Amino acid sequence: MGSPVRALTRSTLRRWPLPDPGNEADKETRGQVLVVAGSPEIPGAAILAGEAALRAGAGKLMIAAPREIAQGLALAVPEARVIGLPQARNGDLDAAGAQKLLQPLAAGVRALVVGPGMQDEARCVRLVNSLLPAFRHAPVLLDAMAMCAARDSSAFSQPVILTPHAGEMANLCGMTKEEVAADPLAAVRGAADAFNACVALKGAQTYVCLPGQPAWRFDGGSPGLATSGSGDALAGLIGGLAARGLSVEGACAWGVTLHARAGHALARRMGPLGYLARELSHEVPAQLRMLGDGSH
Repeated sequence: MGSPVRALTRSTLRRWPLPDPGNEADKETRGQVLVVAGSPEIPGAAILAGEAALRAGAGKLMIAAPREIAQGLALAVPEARVIGLPQARNGDLDAAGAQKLLQPLAAGVRALVVGPGMQDEARCVRLVNSLLPAFRHAPVLLDAMAMCAARDSSAFSQPVILTPHAGEMANLCGMTKEEVAADPLAAVRGAADAFNACVALKGAQTYVCLPGQPAWRFDGGSPGLATSGSGDALAGLIGGLAARGLSVEGACAWGVTLHARAGHALARRMGPLGYLARELSHEVPAQLRMLGDGSH
């Protein structure tokens, strides 16, 4: 199997050249992302993930969120088609009703992101499990509560990305957070194998691993990235890159790198702490250009 861990650097990104849509390409060529996210208490997560997907170069964006916050999201992200999902009487997402609205959209979607800002674990897991069969053709990124679908099911049989931090990894794998922190490489490799998924374990060092493959370690993070909403932006970046045609491993590698470089750019301009997650995606197009967007 080779070395158990490899350094993820600017030079190793060449393993996954970004698809070049060409000068004549339209928005369909760069792919459509569907972001299923948000809740009445955390509506902004859908904005952070959706905008990041577009900044990563995806051509079209759909956001699906609880009906009571849909209009606000539509005004906040005018580039997106926003779908209001039905809610139960207590305000939580109606998983069965959401499934009926979203499944017919699957054919046109090149990447699906589920979970940012969603709070009801049981309903979120039911929704994930109902959507996976319809989206077998597209990479599916599960974030936050949506990752619990991995814990409650057998290994995935389609391309899936999981993006846990140490606490979420501990919850998924039946470990303590301290155990994950003590050996993150073992944790990420074990999770990738157990769930048959590409896992990006976020932290001061971020590890990306496919089942049965050596992991990648990224050392270029910064303290300012540890802020509310940062993970939502990362999920959107990875989803946007997957929609453009990158493999799940390549989308994670590029997403992690762009996320960190955006943080460093903000730190140089504003200081190491205090920049906001909403500002990260604005830095991404310039970072894509510097890293050689579309190069082969």
